[in-house]
Amino acid sequence: MSEQKKSGARFGSLNIKGLKEAQPGGNAVQRHVHGPGCNHDHGHEGHDHQGHDHHDHDEVDGKTHVHSASCSHDHDHGHDHHGHDHHGHAHSQRVIRPPAHRPAEGGGSALQLDLEGTLPGETDDQGRFARLEAALESQHGIIDVHLRRDAGHAEVCIHYQPSLVSVSKLVALAQKTGAQVAARYLHHTWFVRGMDSADAAQVIEHAVSKMKGVLTASVAYASERLVIEYDKAELKLPDVEARVKALGYGLEVPMAGHACSHHAHGGGLAPLLELPLVVVSGVLLAAGFVVEHFALAPPLVATVLWALSMASGGFFAIRGSVRSIAQLRIDIETMMVVAALGAAVLGAWFEGAFLLFLFSAGHALEHRAMEKARRSIEALGQLRPEVARVRRGSEVVEVPVADVKRGERIVVRPGDRVPLDGVILEGKSSLDQAAITGESMPVARKPGDEVFSGTINCEAALEVEVTRLSSESVLARVVDMVAQAEAQKGKRQRFAQRLERTVAPLVMASAVVFPVVLVLLGTPMKEAVLRAVGLLVAASPCALAISTPSAVLSAVAAAARGGVLIKGGIYLELLSGIRAIAFDKTGTLTVGRPRLLTTWAAPGVTREELLGTAAGAEALSAHPLAKAVVDAAAEARIAVPAGRDLEAIHGQGIRAKVGDDAVEVGSTALFAGEAIPAEVTAEVARLEEAGQTTMVVRRAGRYLGVLGVADTLRGGARQVVQALKAGGIERTVMLSGDNALVARSIAQQVGLDEAKAPLMPVDKVTAVKELGRTYPVAMVGDGVNDAPALAAAAVGVAMGGAGSDAALETADVVLMSDDLAKLPFALELSKRATAVMKQNLVIALGVSAVLVVAAVLGITRISQAVVLHEGSTLLVVFNGLRLLAFRPKTPASPPQPATGPQPATG
Repeated sequence: MSEQKKSGARFGSLNIKGLKEAQPGGNAVQRHVHGPGCNHDHGHEGHDHQGHDHHDHDEVDGKTHVHSASCSHDHDHGHDHHGHDHHGHAHSQRVIRPPAHRPAEGGGSALQLDLEGTLPGETDDQGRFARLEAALESQHGIIDVHLRRDAGHAEVCIHYQPSLVSVSKLVALAQKTGAQVAARYLHHTWFVRGMDSADAAQVIEHAVSKMKGVLTASVAYASERLVIEYDKAELKLPDVEARVKALGYGLEVPMAGHACSHHAHGGGLAPLLELPLVVVSGVLLAAGFVVEHFALAPPLVATVLWALSMASGGFFAIRGSVRSIAQLRIDIETMMVVAALGAAVLGAWFEGAFLLFLFSAGHALEHRAMEKARRSIEALGQLRPEVARVRRGSEVVEVPVADVKRGERIVVRPGDRVPLDGVILEGKSSLDQAAITGESMPVARKPGDEVFSGTINCEAALEVEVTRLSSESVLARVVDMVAQAEAQKGKRQRFAQRLERTVAPLVMASAVVFPVVLVLLGTPMKEAVLRAVGLLVAASPCALAISTPSAVLSAVAAAARGGVLIKGGIYLELLSGIRAIAFDKTGTLTVGRPRLLTTWAAPGVTREELLGTAAGAEALSAHPLAKAVVDAAAEARIAVPAGRDLEAIHGQGIRAKVGDDAVEVGSTALFAGEAIPAEVTAEVARLEEAGQTTMVVRRAGRYLGVLGVADTLRGGARQVVQALKAGGIERTVMLSGDNALVARSIAQQVGLDEAKAPLMPVDKVTAVKELGRTYPVAMVGDGVNDAPALAAAAVGVAMGGAGSDAALETADVVLMSDDLAKLPFALELSKRATAVMKQNLVIALGVSAVLVVAAVLGITRISQAVVLHEGSTLLVVFNGLRLLAFRPKTPASPPQPATGPQPATG
């Protein structure tokens, strides 16, 4: 067992080589960052850097040239910077895996090439990959090309005939073709300004996807992003911007590390006006009702009030329907507006106003929730200080982090957060990286080691050389990953969009064609029109529109009363279909604070002597492990002698004086070269095998015993996992940034099926996506490092009290009380709510079908159709309200001790 594994986070150094391979933005290559101070003309065309993901952006003699005002060359050189992927702008130092030669899945010869090395920046088998696939399959000797992930990473798998093409020729062909595809077919991301509903996102997506040269287009309403893959030979990015502008929306290139527009009110008028207009609509609706029923004024007054209520509540819906019609599309907004107008034409002004009031209220609440989520993602950057202490000559000055350049030296004091990513030049300390990597213990760092923005320096002052600008840091990339993950739409969402695009126009067309047919068959014009209006009322989705919101509102209210925040109906439905759950370890399955679990005293030594001596020395230290020892002594009411003359031995432990005796507390590395009693080393091995960090205690040359410290399980975690499996969860996995030994130990104690560790944030995203290929997966976590994984899962679930703001707002479901026992409750509630939604859909569609038939045959009058239609609406509302009575079947889990090694005494 290596010393690193033995000593844990305090007593060993973390190997971060894998981070440089997996994370973009390695410090070996620097890059130009575009912004307000950039001297480039961003509007011109020409060579497009985006296709190669900036890997060779202006490199001279192995170093990246950074453009500035001092450049000697002409910046107006025809580069198309629209082609950049402005998210992160990071040059990857990732090591490309060599070609593999595993048999094809169905037998035969197959060559596997690293996807990143073949087609940089590609992550799936759509768009650009499809072009690569087609180009390779057209070559002589190649049978099939597809994406393969069974090796744990994405590969281009090429099935070929060895008799027709050699491996060396195949590799060269794939690299050449990949370079050609990467140079021509690019991807780009914009921030979209002015969207006020999900229908607006569909309008933009529909319009852009129809443009010549666009391979794929995806608009994420939640994160306000437009992501396209396109053919640069057929499409210029300014054309996309012009097309979207013509629709009434704006596009801007997102700033790295920012989730929101840097323009004021980038979200448009909706955040400012939606809720006030809904309130006005509701007041006018109620006023009209009172006037009509209590005869306080002529009936015309009530009609005017309801008309004003419709105009107020339907303002954004009317605007959206106009834009949809301009695109020759009919969506739910258009149907709602036409249905309301149809009701008004029939004299049912109250029903029309009530419909638009409910519809706009749902939109307003949704928009406010999304805006709060975006702002909270933006708050990720608050983990990074606004200023850095920069050494300039003999002075240390405070400088805004945005103004600090690569290569400058910054000073990080004990207790401060690291302001920028860099490499330690001077000093040794331990850094709390829990917010970035999820590691439960601070990690020892020395000169030459990399440090990350947002981490906390625990022990001693450090001097760090900045390797990445503030816009390129790990935190900035986390924000970008969260924002872009929303643009990946699931099959259900796309199916729903297709269904709406198909059904809505049919209903509208029927209402137009039907009276024409009746007139041709001899029906009088007035009767034909009235029957057509009756058909429109019967087929208008009033009950359909409220059937899901009524169930969602009731279920969300019941969940909130039970301590669970569910952010929308889509997450209720998705949660009901979850079959696999991925858990973060630190702060989710565990408490997230180290605790003394084991006290093993050597023969002839009492527990009080062992713990009191260790606490006397550790009381001088501010290290989290020291605090665990001191707290344990206080809980046991052990008298702690005073210590003095502390000496911290980096990565090994401490030395101090307790009384007149020399005391050492640390890993076995602290006693290297000395004879350690066999029973001590045996106990160390036993505890480390159980995933505990060990501390050997020696006083005046006499070994007193061993202390075992570890993060502890949340109370009832094992019972929660058992309840989840009993409720239909087929696979449970733990994803952790901690070392593999600790992760496996915790997973076994909890009863999980698998543990994957150590993982960086991007690795957690990959693991979630891999699991999602087999099961609908939910991710449960807390901490900044979990935010991208929460966004990548079908449903992201965040812990409440211990969770970071970013994780909470990125998640779709939040356990507010920080109690894992609420997770089975949320799953059961989601299943019940989904069942109610299905019942409501059957009721709404069934009644509408009957009314449509009756309207076509002339069996029912318009007034009867309105009554029956509104009756079905009330029925689905009351059916949804039944969910308010739903209660958790099991009480909140009480605190329980973790399983595993228990405290032992000598």
